[in-house]
Amino acid sequence: MLQILIADDHAVARQGLKHILLDTFTTAEIGEAADAEELIKKVMTAKWDVVITDLSMPGRSGFDALQQIKLSFPNLPVLILSIYPEAQYALRAIKAGASGYLSKDCATEELTKAVQNLLLGKKYISPAIAEIFANTFSADANLLPHEKLSDREFNVFKHLATGKTITEIAAILSLSTTTISTYRTRLLHKMDLKFNTDLTAYALDNKLI
Repeated sequence: MLQILIADDHAVARQGLKHILLDTFTTAEIGEAADAEELIKKVMTAKWDVVITDLSMPGRSGFDALQQIKLSFPNLPVLILSIYPEAQYALRAIKAGASGYLSKDCATEELTKAVQNLLLGKKYISPAIAEIFANTFSADANLLPHEKLSDREFNVFKHLATGKTITEIAAILSLSTTTISTYRTRLLHKMDLKFNTDLTAYALDNKLI
């Protein structure tokens, strides 16, 4: 039996996704997770054919979950379904191991097509993502400051931009406060910014939070 796991911190969103998926995959068993920790736990304790997850959830981010999932189950297809448009996160998500990326305002047909592709062992690359890839390869020198950050730096940047303290981030990522401080210094330098408030303003201006 087809097993699909959905991770989203909004129960209404999970129910909506289940309804859409069951219209096409009528015999599928669909599990739910309300945050990244629950997502990781369920992936580690049961067998799934596809994981569909949001990026922005309480505590650890969907990026954290994606990276941990791919370390343990590199062949498990993960589809990112996020409120953030493809231009902001798709490239980073694909590079981190996601098999596809969709904005939550996508059409129902696109979601089911993406899942069908993943079940066939393919990635789902929408026309919007394909254009992003093409533009990236032709204009590496014109990357925005946040696009120059490593995945870990970017994750710390997002937490800082939403107002979390170094101690809080260290607890979420299971790292020392010294390590988080080092990441903070490094990413501020890369982005040519000075304060956490600058990070928040930048993130808001670029629709990253």
